[in-house]
Order: sequence, then C-alpha cells, then structure tokens
Amino acid sequence: MVDVQVFRTEDAPDRVLDQARSLMDVAFDGDFGDDDWDHGLGGWHAVALDDEQVVSHAAVVARLIEVDGRPFRTGYVEAVATEPTRHGQGIGSLVMEEIGDIVRRDHELGALGTGRHSFYERLGWERWAGPTYVRTTTGRLARTPEDDDGVMVLRFGPSEDIALDGSISCEERAGDDW
Repeated sequence: MVDVQVFRTEDAPDRVLDQARSLMDVAFDGDFGDDDWDHGLGGWHAVALDDEQVVSHAAVVARLIEVDGRPFRTGYVEAVATEPTRHGQGIGSLVMEEIGDIVRRDHELGALGTGRHSFYERLGWERWAGPTYVRTTTGRLARTPEDDDGVMVLRFGPSEDIALDGSISCEERAGDDW
C-alpha cells in the first residue's frame, strides 16, 4: 500500500526530494538533467511512498502560458515519474490526480510537455493541436515546431472554452522551454 503526500518544495520531508530526483534518473534512463529537475522546484509536489521510499513523483509550478495572446495563470506539470517496476499499478495516476486538484484550485489552466499522451488523456488532459512558441527574453515569439504534439493542457473554469488549435506560448527558460 502506498501513501500519497502533497507538500510545497520548501516543506519537503527530509530526503524525499533527493529520492524523487534519483527516481527521475532511473525512470528517464539518464535523460533527465539538472535543468529538468530545477523546473519542478518552487511549487507543489505529490509523492507516493511505499514505506519511506519514493515510488512516484510529480510537481506543479506556476507559469504564464498564453493562448492566442491571452495570458493564463498556468499550473505547469514537471518531473512526473513512477518507479519502472511499479508501472501499471495506478500509482502514477494517484499522484497526478493530486496534482490535477492543485492545478484546478490554484490556476486557470494546466499544461505539460510529454510523449506519453495516453497516460494523461485518461486523467482528462488534452493534446494541444496548434503551433507552439516560446516568448523570448527580448519579447519575440520564437516558433518551436519540435514541441508541437508534445504539449497537453487541462482546461477548466476560465480556460474551458479555449480552442485547442490556436497558438500557445510559454516563457523562455534554461533547458527545455516546454
């Protein structure tokens, strides 16, 4: 039986974030860098613990995402992983349900970047069908076609009526923008 805990980065229990960071290396087979981890810090975390071992993690941080130029306070989901030997047990879904609740409570839109659409679609997330952009520090919109079909959104409340085929943009940041 796993126990799901939710906390802000600054309130993380001892060693839990260290374990979650190590989980990312295992789950992403070494393709998860420090920039990726840093993107998930400063917001909320949901972790599934088996005894005292982290077996699943997801984070949500605040970002400003624009849809067709309209800004939305967005809960952006980062650092989602489950111990590979525990896949298919519903543990990742438990963690993401907690994250979805936080997104709906504190934000106007949810967004994330992924190549695993089916996992998130089961939880109500939808594929973004329009073009993706990054808002650079100079104020320019830079097209990011490599991120097309990798962005998913969770529409609700203020964002429930946005069209999924418009343009979407995020702010520029170190590492992967999306």
